[in-house]
Amino acid sequence: MGMTMTQKILAAHAGLDHVEAGQLIEADLDLVLGNDITSPVAIHEMDKMTVKEVFDKDKIALVMDHFIPNKDIKSAEHCKCVREFACRHDITNYFDVGEMGIEHALLPEKGLTVAGDVIIGADSHTCTYGALGAFSTGVGSTDMAAGMATGKAWFKVPSAIKFNLVGKPSKWVSGKDVILHIIGMIGVDGALYKSMEFVGEGIAHLSMDDRFTIANMAIEAGGKNGIFPVDDKAIAYMKEHSKREFKIYEADEDAVYDEEYTIDLSELKPTIAFPHLPENTKTIDEITEDVKIDQSVIGSCTNGRIEDLRIAAEILKGRKVKKGIRCIVIPATQAIYLQALKEGLLEIFIEAGAVVSTPTCGPCLGGYMGILAEEERCISTTNRNFVGRMGHVDSEVYLASPAVAAASAVTGKISAPAELGL
Repeated sequence: MGMTMTQKILAAHAGLDHVEAGQLIEADLDLVLGNDITSPVAIHEMDKMTVKEVFDKDKIALVMDHFIPNKDIKSAEHCKCVREFACRHDITNYFDVGEMGIEHALLPEKGLTVAGDVIIGADSHTCTYGALGAFSTGVGSTDMAAGMATGKAWFKVPSAIKFNLVGKPSKWVSGKDVILHIIGMIGVDGALYKSMEFVGEGIAHLSMDDRFTIANMAIEAGGKNGIFPVDDKAIAYMKEHSKREFKIYEADEDAVYDEEYTIDLSELKPTIAFPHLPENTKTIDEITEDVKIDQSVIGSCTNGRIEDLRIAAEILKGRKVKKGIRCIVIPATQAIYLQALKEGLLEIFIEAGAVVSTPTCGPCLGGYMGILAEEERCISTTNRNFVGRMGHVDSEVYLASPAVAAASAVTGKISAPAELGL
């Protein structure tokens, strides 16, 4: 019986020739990630251990991104805890105000994640790095503590679902529409503890930013991880951003999959997830009534990359955010912010009547920089639309691509770019 791509990576890191779905293994870690919310818990757990040092100061990444710059005393204390820990252990990859970014955009940009890695992070969207052909998954803070102390983690080897992507997406269809379509098709538990493995000739038509978005939201289908094959685009990205060696793994021809789906990208349309689950999807032409909004958020670890900002700027250029609508744009990293500045994108956003924030997770988790009041609606490029996710329990979040979020900011209702003549 052959192994999937994910199973091959896990077998190699466990020192085994072969693993099977359901098998319990202990694997070596290439990177352990934490942020300003989850790291303090892990640090306090590590303090309880007899281990006094981290396993490798170069293989731990601590990213202050959720409440940065600090929004209140509690968030300041959390960051102080992590800052002191990073200093005490001389952590190489510690990112704070001025050099930070949203973790899942920052780490690939910094070259800390490459193909063939095993990565754990105390954040559920750690599965993002599967876009580069790595096995990466979210864990709890206690597992993060154990990982920082030992450089190892226990895993149950996941079974897999194969998604065969064919065709070429149309102009305003992006990776966000692809993953929302998939989640709408299989449900929020359709890939529970399974590896979502993406294959097919259609991948060539997806940019790296598209792939990061798709892998990022694997967890929203219950997936243990999402993973893409390593092609020329992925190799070029890693060579540009990283000095680390990478290893390419490919699934065996006789690898076993629980299910297989074929998705024709050319048939996809702009897709929106209605409240209060990512699986509650409708294509733009299935929306028969005006869905008026109060706020549009363009950013997050899902859609705050430079390509996302370029798409939003293309739509907002020469147009105005509708009076009474709040449009918040958040570049995912300092480098993306600077690139957007150099390209004139920030000027377009501001002239359109949007605001541009420093990199932060802020509004995505209802933290700050875009909290919703009772009965307010937000169209957002973030990854979750659970009850109360962005504020009041009686507010609503609609998930969409940057193209739809930008067009909706102009019209004041959920809209595709086509409604603006684009």
